[in-house]
Amino acid sequence: MVRRQQRLSALRVAKLSKPGLYGDGGGLTLQITTTGAKSWLLRYMMAGKPFGMGLGPTHTVSLAEARQKALDARKLLIEGINPLVVRRQNQIAGALASARMMTFDQCAEAYILAHKAGWKNAKHGDQWTNTLNTYASPVFGHLPVAEIDTGLVVKCLSPIWESKTETASRLRGRIESVLGWATTSGYRTGENPARWKGHLDNLLATISKSSRTKHHPSLPWQRIGAFMAALRAREGVSARAVEFAVLTACRSGEVRGAKWTEFDTVGKVWTIPAERMKAKREHEVPLSDAALALLESMPGLARLCSPVRKSSSCPICR
Repeated sequence: MVRRQQRLSALRVAKLSKPGLYGDGGGLTLQITTTGAKSWLLRYMMAGKPFGMGLGPTHTVSLAEARQKALDARKLLIEGINPLVVRRQNQIAGALASARMMTFDQCAEAYILAHKAGWKNAKHGDQWTNTLNTYASPVFGHLPVAEIDTGLVVKCLSPIWESKTETASRLRGRIESVLGWATTSGYRTGENPARWKGHLDNLLATISKSSRTKHHPSLPWQRIGAFMAALRAREGVSARAVEFAVLTACRSGEVRGAKWTEFDTVGKVWTIPAERMKAKREHEVPLSDAALALLESMPGLARLCSPVRKSSSCPICR
């Protein structure tokens, strides 16, 4: 005898309150607990074992919806597939997708954290952070990195491409690096929408490096004598540092970080350690008489010439 399907009605489901199990047919069952909670349960057998799969509470899943869910599950059973296993697989896939979904801002932060140890100083990392926060974050920083496309990159770059070309060029490269990191890390797939050659060069004007670079004007050599005289007339360590930088042709950072122990007044050489050089190699700078005289005028110079090192050939010891 064929079992009758759809034995329940929406009205009966609403009126039932006694705890127990009420079958609708085909394994679909209304379950009422001792606390009065009502929910749908699909009961079935597979490989000789009983299973029960919850289909949701009655206040959320209607009778018609429960019947459709039960029908979908029974179709899987016909194919020899356990619907509970399929549900678990879907839950795992959803959890993995959620875990893998990172925003552009999160990827940028992770990229900077991963690479900052290889950068020369903290300032470089700050430049990356500030540039991306200022220009990229307002446009797509909050979006999943997998959703960043060419249109969004162009939208970010276009407003400053001609007015702040150097900044825009660096910004494009940094966006490309972050997206490349995200692809390698498995957070996105496909081509990098921030790449230049064969891609963005078709959408944005190519501005030559010479036209976008604006150097500070140099001092005409005819005026250097007057400039040095005026500089020597100024008091303070800052003025002496500028003067010493001119006399040694060194970078300002190398001058500012100079230590007395780096100067050999006998050999007239200033040895700058590798960690303070841009090229990360130790560098020797010949010291002219003018440079030595400047050092002699500085407070604390006595540290240069210990009693052991004092020499009649030293221009400072004499």
